Amino acid sequence: MFDDVIFKPVGDTGLFIEIGQEITETINSKVHTITNLIENQNLPFIEEVIPAYSSLLINFDPLKISFESLIQWLKSIENQPTIQNKKSRTVIIPTLYGGEFGPDLQSVADYNNLTIDQVIEFHSSTKYLIYALGFSPGFPYLGGLPSEIHCPRLSEPRTQVPAGSVGIADSQTGIYSMPTPGGWRLIGKTPLNLFDQESSSPTIFSPGDYLQFVPLSSENDFCEIEKLVLSRNFTVEVQIS
Repeated sequence: MFDDVIFKPVGDTGLFIEIGQEITETINSKVHTITNLIENQNLPFIEEVIPAYSSLLINFDPLKISFESLIQWLKSIENQPTIQNKKSRTVIIPTLYGGEFGPDLQSVADYNNLTIDQVIEFHSSTKYLIYALGFSPGFPYLGGLPSEIHCPRLSEPRTQVPAGSVGIADSQTGIYSMPTPGGWRLIGKTPLNLFDQESSSPTIFSPGDYLQFVPLSSENDFCEIEKLVLSRNFTVEVQIS
């Protein structure tokens, strides 16, 4: 498992593990396998494990284990059994495309010589792997955006992007989990709350899950779901396969 893996110290309390230098589902799957293996040990010297596209960061307590000993410990557990054929989770993201919620939808269509309906079809017909969460709490970095709707970032970022906005930047798509500045092209918005700091599970998905965008037909549908979300009476649909 740790063949050809690069270990690097990050300050006194971090161990950076580089699995590969490419962004692929195979490498990312290995990242999450290692992450789950470490977290399942539930050991006092491991404070946090943060997975990314092709690497992970382990925050550890240097008073309980040294950098060198941590590497040796990792190598000692690599042959432990992991969960095979783990069922995948696909989180359904209802999305209202275009209009005031998707002011850049037309520009994405124009850039790719497509109609708006074609952009929506391409975007919503794909299951996207969540490679990592970052930028802001609960912001999913997704893989698998169809090449037909790739589009560069805005030349001038917006100073404020509403939470729930669905955007495209180059070969990526993602969802703004909270109001922040941003330069992604906005094509729609979901009424779901992606990050709830008051909840025992602040995010509705995790790295390794999949997302599927489902178009909403009207603003009324959006508002109905939004009301249920705000009153904590909405259940996010998750498909297991």
